Amino acid sequence: MHTTLFWFRNDLRLHDQRALKQAIEHAQTHQQALLLVYVHEPVQDESTVWGFRRMGAHRRRFVADTLQDLQNTLHALGQRLVMLHGPVTEVLPACARLVQADTVFCEDIAAPEEEAQVQALIDAGLTVKTLWQSSLIEPNALPFAAEDMPQVFTEFRQRIESARLQPLAPLPTPTLLPAPPSEPSTTWKRFPGWTEDAFTLLQVHTEDNAQEDAHPRSNFPYTQASYRGGEASALAHLQSYLTPPWPDRYKQTRNALQGQHTSSHWSPWLATGALSARRIWADLDAYEQQHGSNDGTYWLWFELLWRDNFRMLHLQHGPQLYAARGLSNLPKPRHFPKDFQRWCQGQTGEPIVDAGMRELAATGFTSNRMRQIVASFLVHDLSCDWRAGAAWFESQLVDFDVCSNQGNWLYVSGRGTDPRVGRRFNPTKQTQDHDPQGRFQKAWLSN
Repeated sequence: MHTTLFWFRNDLRLHDQRALKQAIEHAQTHQQALLLVYVHEPVQDESTVWGFRRMGAHRRRFVADTLQDLQNTLHALGQRLVMLHGPVTEVLPACARLVQADTVFCEDIAAPEEEAQVQALIDAGLTVKTLWQSSLIEPNALPFAAEDMPQVFTEFRQRIESARLQPLAPLPTPTLLPAPPSEPSTTWKRFPGWTEDAFTLLQVHTEDNAQEDAHPRSNFPYTQASYRGGEASALAHLQSYLTPPWPDRYKQTRNALQGQHTSSHWSPWLATGALSARRIWADLDAYEQQHGSNDGTYWLWFELLWRDNFRMLHLQHGPQLYAARGLSNLPKPRHFPKDFQRWCQGQTGEPIVDAGMRELAATGFTSNRMRQIVASFLVHDLSCDWRAGAAWFESQLVDFDVCSNQGNWLYVSGRGTDPRVGRRFNPTKQTQDHDPQGRFQKAWLSN
């Protein structure tokens, strides 16, 4: 019996899964089995050119929990998740040969490495059907072509709002899935890179400094049940946050440096795809219908559009977003490794920056305002390479998202689409505005 292969990428959920829906329909139409696969790339375990592991302990734990949750959900539907360790370009073609699959379905991710993976699978003789599903608004629904997209976010947002664009309604969770291939478990046990345990796959137990419990001062304690990786926690948290008064206060509290209800904290689940942006919007819209709209609920939409904007920029500019100069005519950035190391360790001597960097290292999370402060300090005060900072964030953040991370670092460094040369945040002013009594600094500089 032939098989349809679905490759989970950054869409580790079953609700609002249009790419998976395509795979299900293909399997049903052709009377095929359905194999669901996740691949962990060895490059994630290797050291970057900047001298640290690409995927750090915090994200490993969060993704492992996400995969475990997905496994449990699939098992309840009579399916399974095949987890493989190895280069996608090697293990997926081998996997396809084993189960007699010639078509791979997956989500479309418009970042250079992710696009190269898809092209390599095509070059290996597979038919790959990708579907864009990570944004609120579909690229083909925008009131402009991708290549003509406004270069400033304000115009991007205004044109979308003027056109009264609405996200597609999220798809419900499927209640029935085609059966998996009939290969016995002994076959998979002989398959290179196969494992049935997500924590083994992500090397969570062997990771240096791995923690069984989240840091007690964490703004996102990801080992606690209500913040754990996975679709179940994501949907529960979504409903928990969309309860008065939290959405109504969002605009007033979003720049706070501490507090688990000061922001939505949807980003880690959005990053793994355990939560769909369209599902957020549908539930937020329902909240407004019941409780009324206000600046707080509007600003949640506003931030989700920022996320869309960074995704669309990848469609427009592609690999240029990863070049040293970015989209600018600025000279290539300089770099000072010792200063960069002090920044990573929270030992720059600037209290607000050091507090933020220590929080990031200890918890895998820090507020959006703090990310801007520390990024600005690295680029504008220490004159270091913005790409090193982006790589450190990739390694440390539990909510790393390739498009948002790249877009934000380009924005702060003045190498993106914003017409201003750079976004320097004065540490003294930021301290006065956001930590005037020094509580955040005391919390992270006292040990």
